[in-house]
This record gives sequence, structure tokens and C-alpha cells, in this order.
Amino acid sequence: MDKPKVIVIAGPTASGKSKLAVNLAKKVNGEIISADSMQIYKDMNIGTAKITKKEMEGIKHYMIDVVMPNERYSVSTYKKHSEKYIEEILKKGKTPIICGGTGLYIDSLIYGIKFNEEKIDEEYRNNLNTIAEKEGLEKLYNQALKIDPEAMKKISKNDKKRIIRVLEIYHKTGKTKTQQNIESRKIEPKYEYKVFAINMERDILYDRINKRVDIMIEKGLIEEVKYILKKYKEFPTAMQGLRL
Repeated sequence: MDKPKVIVIAGPTASGKSKLAVNLAKKVNGEIISADSMQIYKDMNIGTAKITKKEMEGIKHYMIDVVMPNERYSVSTYKKHSEKYIEEILKKGKTPIICGGTGLYIDSLIYGIKFNEEKIDEEYRNNLNTIAEKEGLEKLYNQALKIDPEAMKKISKNDKKRIIRVLEIYHKTGKTKTQQNIESRKIEPKYEYKVFAINMERDILYDRINKRVDIMIEKGLIEEVKYILKKYKEFPTAMQGLRL
């Protein structure tokens, strides 16, 4: 039996994913599910280049403005919510289109990754953050590199959130992130994902990114960040977008 088809449009920041997804949705009677880990947050609009109502051009979008910046949001929750919306879109006789640049969100769907709902060890996480602050993030990076060299191939030395996650998984389960990923992909996905990735010359992409940043500043990015910092006291997972 053929599986329902789901289109995926991926690519780097400022590559034109959202515009392409909207144009495609018009042609294939589709609706769009965002795969952007920052656009899920309310009040974070300018800095995340969140698509506007005007830019949606009447196409229904999901997974945008769904949680507050002071709430914790996990990949497993994203997967659960997105699969619910895929079913809703299919029941309407329409085509689901996943659009975004958060690779882990997209991977969770197309590879059928099953995530363990682990309770966070706040004491251990705080200890890691203290080490990063006092002794440098490089120390945590080297620890993670010894534990899981395969996973660290894709993680920057400056990506504190993902470095800490590698250490947390091993601390909690005794297994590496790589081991977990292999074990979690044994369940076959419910849908047939048709994945398209936008690619362009680096110079052109960087020019587009620079222009986007200039527009963000003009629109009030600095004021938006000040407002968010004043309104919310903590940012469990949204801090990546604020670069705190």
C-alpha cells in the first residue's frame, strides 16, 4: 500500500524556502508546516525572520507562534505536533509541505526518529553551564569529543547547546547520541517524504543574509530583543535564537 506523500523544502537561512513553499502550496493545494525551531516562539518575530500574514498569501501555516519564549520545547514534542497536523492536512485532501531549516526537526520526521522523553537533570546541566562559563566551552567540547566523536563531527566548537546535549544524553542513559540515533530509526516512517533542498553559491547566500540582517535592524531587532529580555525571565530553549 502506497504511503501518503509529504513534501519537504529545506535549506539554509535566507535561501528563499518560505516563498518557494507558498508558491508550491498554491499549485498542489497544499498547507505548510514550519520546521523552524525559533519561529515556534511568540514575540520573537523580527530576529527569526518569521513569515508574515501577507507573505503567507492565504496559505495556512502550522507550527508558528505556538509556545512562549519562557517555555521548554523539545524535538519530540515538535514531531508529535507536526505528525498530528500532517494527518489533519491529508484528511482535507490537501498536500502537507514541511518547510524550514532546522535539520533535527526535519530528521525527526523523515527518519521516523523515536525520542525518549527524558526528564532533564537540572543540576547536571547547571554544572555544565558553570564549567563553560568559568573554564571555557572548549573543555566541554573536548569531553563530548571523547564520548561521541561521530556526533561531534556535525557540531561546532561554539554550539554550547548541542555540546551539552551530547554530554547530557551520555550522563542520563550511558549511551552516546550516535547510538541513540541508530536505535531510534528502526521504526519506518508513516509517510513518503519527498525532500528538496535549496542550494546556491556561498557569495550570493551571504549577500542575502547580510541584507536580511540590515532589514532586521531597520525593522527594530534591537528593540525586540530588549522587549523580550524585559518580559521574560528565563529562556529554557529559546535562548538559541537570542544567542544568550
